[in-house]
Amino acid sequence: MYHPTIVAGVGMVPFRKPTESSPYDQMGSQAIKLALSDAGIDFKCVEQVYAGYVYGDSASGQRAVYNAGMTGIPIVNVNNNCSTGSTALFLARQAVESGSCSCVLAVGFEQMSSGALLSHWSDRPDPIDKFEIVSNQLGAYMSLPFAIRYFGGAGVEHMEKYGTSLSTFAKIRSKASRHAAKNPLALLRTELTTDDVLQSPTLIPGGLTRYMACPPTCGAAAALIVTKEFAQKHNIPTTVQIIGQAMTTDTASTFNEQSMIKLVGSDMSKAAAQKVYDQAGIDPADIDVCELHDCFAPNELITYEALGFCPEGEGQAFVEDGDNTFGGKVVTNPSGGLLSKGHPLGATGLAQCYELTHQLRGTADRRQVSGARIALQHNLGLGGACVVTAYERAAS
Repeated sequence: MYHPTIVAGVGMVPFRKPTESSPYDQMGSQAIKLALSDAGIDFKCVEQVYAGYVYGDSASGQRAVYNAGMTGIPIVNVNNNCSTGSTALFLARQAVESGSCSCVLAVGFEQMSSGALLSHWSDRPDPIDKFEIVSNQLGAYMSLPFAIRYFGGAGVEHMEKYGTSLSTFAKIRSKASRHAAKNPLALLRTELTTDDVLQSPTLIPGGLTRYMACPPTCGAAAALIVTKEFAQKHNIPTTVQIIGQAMTTDTASTFNEQSMIKLVGSDMSKAAAQKVYDQAGIDPADIDVCELHDCFAPNELITYEALGFCPEGEGQAFVEDGDNTFGGKVVTNPSGGLLSKGHPLGATGLAQCYELTHQLRGTADRRQVSGARIALQHNLGLGGACVVTAYERAAS
């Protein structure tokens, strides 16, 4: 039986361009302090910490956490590619739900470099070599960085298979910019029209432009996960509860079905979402607001279908009908998402948690989704892992 846990406090620092942010340890500790302040508790209450980052040396988690408190507790460093932040959240929730702890901190941070994601190791097997084999077999734009090739190739496949138009992907990016304009913590807050997106430099001819790709970003976010008993003891509102959570990794279909859409994790997403729906006793029609992994505009559309927001192949209609924004079926990425808020790999999953916590509290200011009661979070990392989390606003 799944036992809900409480999101007691959240913190997030404004996302910044590489070279314009504070060092990772300062960002991480600031996010921790904000989460502690939000919950109204001292660091001494924290029993374990899961610290997520991708680009950093061993024990970077300790360096960031020590700036906020040094009490000798376990600190576990977490790296799961772009799903790192939600993996830290997953581990924190497990520790609390299992009864091992009553108060656990998840923090994610990233101090990134400019430019496309690159491997830092050339003298050992590449963790994504199987992905490269499939991508190469499908002839997916060999001269481009891997993330652009994979997600851009998935978008082209969707266009060819279902007749999706490039302008639909551009509308997703335009929507993200409108949402981000209301988020003071987002990196890119300038509103873009569909034409602005289409006229930005081409990455894949007829399939992807630069504005359809998320920027490299630096930032940090944190969340405190506690039992209901701990919350009541410390006079913490139990407003936001995690009512379902699942992590999935790749299955044979990722590599065997010669599909770029499957290569970028659609089956992982679908499986994780179904597990969460079953745990929480909900279905996609119950979701009011969602923060999903829109590292590229095509992936947002592919994820609508994987999460069950619309049938497979009908993502374009979902966008064209305005069902992905305010006034539609599921307000998607009210924060601006990765496309506009930014994507500091280790922080992204916890930044999604931050946004949805405020949505369910009713404290999201100008980007508030009216009456939000059930929220869904989707965070994806190639290599691979997908974490889906369902939250509910507890009845008062």
